[in-house]
Amino acid sequence: MDLQKLFNPASVAIVGASEEDGKVGNAIAKNLLQLGYAGEVFLVNPKHKKIFGQKCYASLAAIEKTVDLAILAIPAKFVNDEIAKNAERIKNYVVISAGFSETDAVGKEREKALADLAKNNQLNILGPNCLGFIVPALKLNASFAGGLPEAGNVSFVSQSGALAVALMDIAEKEKIGFSNIISVGNKMQLDEAELLEYLAEDEETKVIGMYLEGIKDGQKFKEISQAVSVRKPVIILKAGKSAKTQKAISSHTGALAGDDDVISAIFRKNGVMRAHDLEEFFNLFDLIRNAEAPEEKGVVVITNAGGIGVLTADAFAGKNIELVDMADGVKKELRRFLPAESSVENPIDLLGDAHADRYSKTLEVMAKVKNIGSIICVLTPQDQTPVEKIAEEIIKFKKKTKKTIVTVFLGGLRVDAAVAKLKANGISNFSFPDQAVQALDGYFSWNEFRKRGVKDHTQIINVKRRGKVAALVEKTELEGRTALYFSESAKVMEMYGVKTVDYREIFPADKANSKKRAKFNLMGMNFPVVLKVDSDQVLHKTDKQGLILGIENEKELQLALARMSLNFPNARLVVQPMAARGTELIIGVKRDPNFGPVVVYGLGGIYTEILHRVDYLVPPLSMSQIEDSLKNGKLGFLFAGARGQKAYDLPELARTLQGIMLMSLEIPEIREFDINPLIVYNNGKQAVAVDVKIVI
Repeated sequence: MDLQKLFNPASVAIVGASEEDGKVGNAIAKNLLQLGYAGEVFLVNPKHKKIFGQKCYASLAAIEKTVDLAILAIPAKFVNDEIAKNAERIKNYVVISAGFSETDAVGKEREKALADLAKNNQLNILGPNCLGFIVPALKLNASFAGGLPEAGNVSFVSQSGALAVALMDIAEKEKIGFSNIISVGNKMQLDEAELLEYLAEDEETKVIGMYLEGIKDGQKFKEISQAVSVRKPVIILKAGKSAKTQKAISSHTGALAGDDDVISAIFRKNGVMRAHDLEEFFNLFDLIRNAEAPEEKGVVVITNAGGIGVLTADAFAGKNIELVDMADGVKKELRRFLPAESSVENPIDLLGDAHADRYSKTLEVMAKVKNIGSIICVLTPQDQTPVEKIAEEIIKFKKKTKKTIVTVFLGGLRVDAAVAKLKANGISNFSFPDQAVQALDGYFSWNEFRKRGVKDHTQIINVKRRGKVAALVEKTELEGRTALYFSESAKVMEMYGVKTVDYREIFPADKANSKKRAKFNLMGMNFPVVLKVDSDQVLHKTDKQGLILGIENEKELQLALARMSLNFPNARLVVQPMAARGTELIIGVKRDPNFGPVVVYGLGGIYTEILHRVDYLVPPLSMSQIEDSLKNGKLGFLFAGARGQKAYDLPELARTLQGIMLMSLEIPEIREFDINPLIVYNNGKQAVAVDVKIVI
């Protein structure tokens, strides 16, 4: 979509312009007429001949000149007709008006009609139910938010107009400048994906930030966000982490929030930085607008207070960036000018009486250390601390180094002037150490993603295998079942390289035949065994008493069969040998309606939902990406030989996950899937799937 004339129009018409204070059309007209916009502005309102002394047109059609952009601030019931009458000559619209899909059934129909109008006439429509947009460098405020933010390199896209206004207010205080501020409202046509694509090409934009309550087209977003993240940092603050907030979102804007874990997995794979709250969102904005991304993971902390240095060091736990170990030569050089009581480890403690020279000399030494990508200068305003002079030395150093410099000047009034100087010179200051570490870690991690680039891991569909599984699925459907039997699931697992535990089936007719039951244990299976119900009506066997463990002999088996037959008279039963003890994992597939299949894996067993120790894979992925996820995720301890144990087989589990990932792509008919448990071993034994559930 060509959005140039939408966001950089030579002429703008305001439908619903007004002289009456408090009206939305009044605010928009003032913004366009009084803030310095150089383009031509047309005012439209059939009730007035003039507004603010300027000619007022009865309709858009009455304007004889070219109109690049029309902004509509009129009752919703008039919007579609007004656009329809002018669709041939005006191609760009901002619909401020509320009363569409965020309201009721009538509003939803109205929005659908507007979407059809846009599609049939190749229109660009921002909104409806939005604030509008602002391009500060053009002095173009095409919104009803007052004022004009400073021009800068941050683009902000918001699904909430109120949040955009609040952010502009905070940004004014923090001296953050914007290249674009865009309110998307209901995202009827222009959504996060189109705007990401547009802003990726915007030369004035260094970093793109978004507040989203839902993602409209998951497949399109996956493709575009990955392509854009390789070029520019993308930060998203995504609301809707709980069922309660998801419900609130639906009533607020008509958007549907996706599953939060799936969203996080999509972001991680695509190099999108996820801010978990507004504070982190602003911190990332501030850092990225000021600095280039750290090229090395190593960080050094320079402080004048030991306690704060320790707290800063604690903030590195679980991060990709890390504190650098000081080499002996570096320590020796620091010892030449630091007091004997100073610590020359990392954090480097300059002591509470440190003046500006200790900071400057220490920074000069750090400039020569190659494996340092970032420096955090921490300061507390002690009685003898020349706060502003230290800030000046940090500013001088920043101008001659390529390392990323941030500060944590911890205090209030005593550090305000110095912090203002730092910010004016492009140095981000954080109120607390953990904020600085979190922001640096996010920026570094994005840079690593950018350097790796995006590789095509498109999986080739195995048509023959797909046909075999499809035949099993069709048979299941014809029999009126919603899930495959264990024997059928075992065949599917074999096709995808997953070993299942040995089993014997007992059919309903066999359960009624005592002779067949008596001979059952002669079929080559050794005790102890497990007896399970095998039915699409009993998917959670433990909860429904459809599972009997530890059957030690024939007599116990006969009793178990009799009991199970009584509880489930028309169901198949399965007997399996008790698997050797190992670590129980779960592997599943979540088929998200918006984003497609996602593979879930983690600690399994009966406490899976309680522990929630799981990670997510978004296909397609290479083997190396799957192995990286295993090593760096919640199961990483299994492959690190934790507590002196022998490490588990990483490639084996990666191959298993790859098989399930292929299945999720090849067999879209599978609605739900899990192996719980998959038992893995660290003694050379092959992993085995004990229970497999395939729901269609």
